[in-house]
Amino acid sequence: MTDTIIGRNAVMEALKSGREIEKLIVAKGAEGSIRKITGMAKDKKIPIHYSDKQTLDRIAAGKNHQGIAAQVSQYTYCEVEDILELASQRGEDPFIIILDGLEDPHNLGAVMRTAECCGAHGIIIPKRRSVGLTETVAKASAGAIEYMLCAKVPNIGQTIDRLKERGIWVAACDMGGEPYSRQDLTGKLAVVIGSEGDGISRLVREKCDFVVSIPMKGRISSLNASSAAAILMYEVVRQREGKTL
Repeated sequence: MTDTIIGRNAVMEALKSGREIEKLIVAKGAEGSIRKITGMAKDKKIPIHYSDKQTLDRIAAGKNHQGIAAQVSQYTYCEVEDILELASQRGEDPFIIILDGLEDPHNLGAVMRTAECCGAHGIIIPKRRSVGLTETVAKASAGAIEYMLCAKVPNIGQTIDRLKERGIWVAACDMGGEPYSRQDLTGKLAVVIGSEGDGISRLVREKCDFVVSIPMKGRISSLNASSAAAILMYEVVRQREGKTL
């Protein structure tokens, strides 16, 4: 679910405070301090959607929005350490899903649903150029958003470095790697899934310990991000339970 902040001063203060803002809705043609606010939002890589006055009137439920509204998540993000602590509490090796720039809220919701079902300890997403915990994500997750820890980090590459320092192996799901069923996915593990269009960024891929691929037998060269994530997550479950093909 999302909350809405309306009015120029309120949105400005939310930006200054560093509050997690999912997106701004701005009236087309708005001037004055709106330009300063949108400039701040662009610096923070916050999505900006330009809309007509009628749409903003509806969002603001009749209140004076002054041509701008901000949508902020009601859901609380955790720290990466919280994910590791959960694994420790369960007496399990950490199992983490890292999403490198996923932008489709339906994909994020689907990944959260599968992650919760297969016992992953948490999901890590970047603060910029990525979908956050929105109402659409909540619906697509079928309730999993209430149980699945999600950390939002400034830099995926640096986060991978810190995980590796904690003894966690990091696998990239990308083309040109070992078929996933032949790779040892037991032990402390984080799996990286790329964005819908661009896949995993070069720098993030280089940080990973190894690459696993899903064989493609048809004419289409790649799977939907959430489908690929589901295949790999359940391969981890299969291997951890010691089952064979």
